[in-house]
Amino acid sequence: MRATYKLKKSRWDICYKEIILRDFVSSIVITVVGLVLAFYVGSFEALYIVILLSILEISLSFDNAVVNVKVLETMEPKWQHRFITFGIPIAVFGMRFLFPMIIVAIASGLGLWETLNIALNEPLKYKETLISVEKLIFAFGTSFLLMVFLSFIFDKDREEKWIEFIEENEFVEKMGRLSSIHMIVATIIGLILVYITKSYEISLAYFLGILLYSIIASLDDVLTTNGVRNGVMGFLYLEVLDASFSFDGVISAFALSSDIFIIMIGLGIGAIFVRSLTLYMLKKKTLSEYRYLEHGANYAIFALSIVMLVKIFIPINEVIVGSIGVTFILGATFHSMYVNRKELNGK
Repeated sequence: MRATYKLKKSRWDICYKEIILRDFVSSIVITVVGLVLAFYVGSFEALYIVILLSILEISLSFDNAVVNVKVLETMEPKWQHRFITFGIPIAVFGMRFLFPMIIVAIASGLGLWETLNIALNEPLKYKETLISVEKLIFAFGTSFLLMVFLSFIFDKDREEKWIEFIEENEFVEKMGRLSSIHMIVATIIGLILVYITKSYEISLAYFLGILLYSIIASLDDVLTTNGVRNGVMGFLYLEVLDASFSFDGVISAFALSSDIFIIMIGLGIGAIFVRSLTLYMLKKKTLSEYRYLEHGANYAIFALSIVMLVKIFIPINEVIVGSIGVTFILGATFHSMYVNRKELNGK
């Protein structure tokens, strides 16, 4: 009995060390550096805000990690490595610092250098400019994430079903036979949005999301060979998906701080942990072990797209947004464990 316990403990120790040292070491190191920088910039208050922002980013992007794994499984190992290696600086600096600044520059008609000066010296003005275009960001994120979910739910080749009354619904199955049903549904929602908002800017942003998804998906289908996804298109798809998730977090972060460096540190730490989590799940074949995890992630993506759509008209607390995503992920995980255990006992 004692020998068995020691063996189990030994296996746990090996597994624990493997997780920490191989997959999360860079995240831990960068987190420590980020926390030190935050304390140096703004003492304990900045440190507290960075921790909150990190938790916010992880809760909003956990489903993003699951979808990342699904896409990475179809890519060559070299592109899997490139996504992790180059994806981290793009996710932290590009999507959570540079790209929002580009949006502010376009919205304000200023150059990037002038926008940077505003961000550093007039953070309230920078915040107001970014918030002034948040509806356009929400519209783009809504359509792109909606296309991701619709492509999943209407996938006629998908065998595993989770919420049966939705996924095995006769109407959904019949609609899934139409090759462009996801485009049709997203377009109808877009037309309704155009009618309600009467805004060509919001309409343009919404349909730009559909167009970008369609271009990437179409090129991906053409360039995919023997089930192996083209690395460039897969990488581009994952980065646009990350952008759709990150913008909501960037805008929400200004409710906690107007310091762009504090925001970048906090969201960056969360983004790096999401990347490490993606790598871990990819290595451990987590989607194979937890059969409904992909489903939960896509339902969370759908919920986020609806939340973004609603936020065009009324504000919604980010705690609610994060809680919805986590609920779907946890529900899918525990249901997968239940079914696996049931099948094992049945044998």
